[in-house]
Amino acid sequence: MATTGKAAPTQPKSLESVKDIDHFIKTEGLDTAREKEIGQHIGYRYDVNLVPDYSRLTPFLKTYMETMGWDDLNWLEDVHLGYEEGRAAVFDRNINGWVTVPENMKLPDNQQDRDMLARELLIKFQMSKRHPMVDLRKAYKKF
Repeated sequence: MATTGKAAPTQPKSLESVKDIDHFIKTEGLDTAREKEIGQHIGYRYDVNLVPDYSRLTPFLKTYMETMGWDDLNWLEDVHLGYEEGRAAVFDRNINGWVTVPENMKLPDNQQDRDMLARELLIKFQMSKRHPMVDLRKAYKKF
């Protein structure tokens, strides 16, 4: 195999050596109005792995999207399964906190499936009577 004399592009040795997605972006500044508004790049615009794979929708999410009249996951696209204090969890922006996944729940190996599960769990928690917003509604509703 012949070599061209060009150095191979360097890859980060670990995720810790990469501060954020901006490291990989070749454009100047923030491109979209939303990126300018939030002051950061929207990751899935640059990393196809962050775009939801709709073939992996759970039955609940399919029904939810149909009920809402959505063609896509809308605000749920940037919901991903993460970890809080070593436990699988999903972040709920409404309460500004993590909702942990039940310990006995078996998690899928595929990250897309894990993210779909996180989206489903978040919606179900937000609709449950245990969600903290229920107490606020009771205290502050007008009618």
